[in-house]
Amino acid sequence: MARVEKRNNVDGVEKSAVSILSRAVEHDKAKRYTSAIVCYQEGIQLLLEALKETSNDAKKKYFRQKASDYMDRAEEVKKLVQKEKEDGTYHEQIRINNNESGYSYEKVFSPFLEDSVSRVEVEDPYIRTIHQTHNFLRFCELLVKRCPDLQEILLLTGKEEHEPAAQEKRFAQLAESLKKCKIVLTVKYSMTLHDREIRIDNGWVIKIGRGLDFFKAAENKFSIGFCDMSLRPCYETTIDIFHRKWIKRN
Repeated sequence: MARVEKRNNVDGVEKSAVSILSRAVEHDKAKRYTSAIVCYQEGIQLLLEALKETSNDAKKKYFRQKASDYMDRAEEVKKLVQKEKEDGTYHEQIRINNNESGYSYEKVFSPFLEDSVSRVEVEDPYIRTIHQTHNFLRFCELLVKRCPDLQEILLLTGKEEHEPAAQEKRFAQLAESLKKCKIVLTVKYSMTLHDREIRIDNGWVIKIGRGLDFFKAAENKFSIGFCDMSLRPCYETTIDIFHRKWIKRN
């Protein structure tokens, strides 16, 4: 019985690995290299877990060879990304179709966040209403989780015309919360701002057609996708990722 359960567990891990590595290859072919690297790493880890679990010699050989092949490709992609970053030619594009789900901030932004990040600049003219501020809060939470050395977040946005005091109060509350994480939030306003752009001091520049507000409203507070944004349908938008040498400001 235990042997059957173990075999079923190996089969389940192998199935998960195949699914993730298939996504890695899709990203790779579409030149979404950062996403491809993440999927390669996750898939390889699952193959290694399956290798440890199985007692079948043929399976061991198969898992070992596949893991080696995908490791080699992952390293090639990493070198390609590094070269394009150094040359200043790196460009990746993500297209989100109308009503498509699966695009949480974690999935979109995590490949570009590193431990060494200390400053993030966000330019988005529509961080004004409550739900837009909640989106910005979710993004800040991701930064806190992924960037342990983060020191400053700078937001440039538009001024709420009808309730500016309420908007300022929301930002003040968020700033106070970030302060407890030893992160300074600076908010500035521009009534002529149009472009949406996120700049990270490791060199990544992310341009989103709709800014952070690309999620559709949940049907109600008890519908799937209300809490887990990866399950929330999205508006159609395009995300362009570039890399440039970052000049730190004094």
